Amino acid sequence: MKFSVIVPLYNKAPYIRGTIDSVLAQTCQDFEIVVVDDGSTDGSADLLEAIADTRLRVIRQANAGVSVARNRAIAMAQGEWVAFLDADDWHHPHYLANLVLAQGAHPEADMVATQYLPVEDRNDAGPLTHALPAVPASPLSVELISDLPARWMKGPTFTTSSVCIRTALLQDMQPCFAVGESHGEDLDMWFRAAERSPIAMVLAPMVAYRISVQGSLSLQNPPLTLPPFLARIRQRALSGALPASKRRSALKLVANQEISMARDALASGQRIAAMRLLWSGLDATSSVRWWSTAAMTVFVPGELVRRWQLWRVRRALPTMSAG
Repeated sequence: MKFSVIVPLYNKAPYIRGTIDSVLAQTCQDFEIVVVDDGSTDGSADLLEAIADTRLRVIRQANAGVSVARNRAIAMAQGEWVAFLDADDWHHPHYLANLVLAQGAHPEADMVATQYLPVEDRNDAGPLTHALPAVPASPLSVELISDLPARWMKGPTFTTSSVCIRTALLQDMQPCFAVGESHGEDLDMWFRAAERSPIAMVLAPMVAYRISVQGSLSLQNPPLTLPPFLARIRQRALSGALPASKRRSALKLVANQEISMARDALASGQRIAAMRLLWSGLDATSSVRWWSTAAMTVFVPGELVRRWQLWRVRRALPTMSAG
């Protein structure tokens, strides 16, 4: 079996059927689907019982968090590769076929992926088939990523539902996802796996990824401490576990996140916290972004920063909306 598509499920009744149907509609049919229902209370898992396909397995467990659900699905995977899919996202019919393309182009890569398209969640449970462009007739290009932190800072790469990892690598890294964490636990996994393997990424959006625009526009109570997964990236870099080139990019990635956090802190009126975050992010002082943010903390009122941040988010919305 080529692919195990694993889906952690928790209270996604409006979306889950469309998500599973997007897998069943793949042009590459060499797969199984492993759904781990993490104690849903809205009947999500019950909706899958009507699907008469032996390739679909639904495992139920008491609520333990998304990391436990994904780790359990990985342990049960029978395919050569594990493809991840969140319960409200959608795979293009040619998604798995293009992962095969990426594998053939770069057999040395134990991670493959495609680009993705953010789609505004309008509380519309309909299929996301309208959200993605048609697949070009000519063969798609594949980019080999050897330094994920450096590539991540250049622009959009992949998301959870558009990445696939060789099962043997995942099982060697178990428990893959940090238990008890639900923010950045997926990024933690991708960056750790990328330290062990390059990534072959198809340069086309083959996944529709739902986003909450309301959440994107909210600047209330921004985090003021580094998320655990970023702290672990910095720790690995400083420990000497990474080669010098990757060490520099990893530290800069963390520092750039601290710049973003500093801007959010300033926008919420927490100027001292913003200064502390900038001080912690000194690894990014070579960037214009660090110095411009430093200038904001000294000269720009927090309310102006807040309006600027909201303007930047809203300006991006047309490219993130379906239809």
